[in-house]
Amino acid sequence: MPPPNGVELPIFHKIIELYELFCQYLKIFPKRETFGIGQKCDNILLEILELIIIASQIPKSQKLAYLEKASVKLNVLKILFRIIKKLKIIDIKKYIALENYCQEIGRMLGGWIKSIKTNK
Repeated sequence: MPPPNGVELPIFHKIIELYELFCQYLKIFPKRETFGIGQKCDNILLEILELIIIASQIPKSQKLAYLEKASVKLNVLKILFRIIKKLKIIDIKKYIALENYCQEIGRMLGGWIKSIKTNK
């Protein structure tokens, strides 16, 4: 059986890579933060992934709402990553790695949103 449409998108693969990286970092979180801010980040990453998959499989007229919601979630995630760095749960090098993924995903998401808005 072939994979669903959404899993072929480059943005899907970037989100998976970010999730894998975050899971590696989550292993070094203190227990308290693992079940607090760490779990919140984990949940948001999975929500973004879900929104991207949904957006890839629904009619074009419905995509924008899902993509914009994913964009907002990504912005929340960036702020949470900043807090994690500020609390010294992760070092600057790890933060930059996470932030680079967020920036790239944000550009991909922004491009997709822009293409839908211009093709209406």
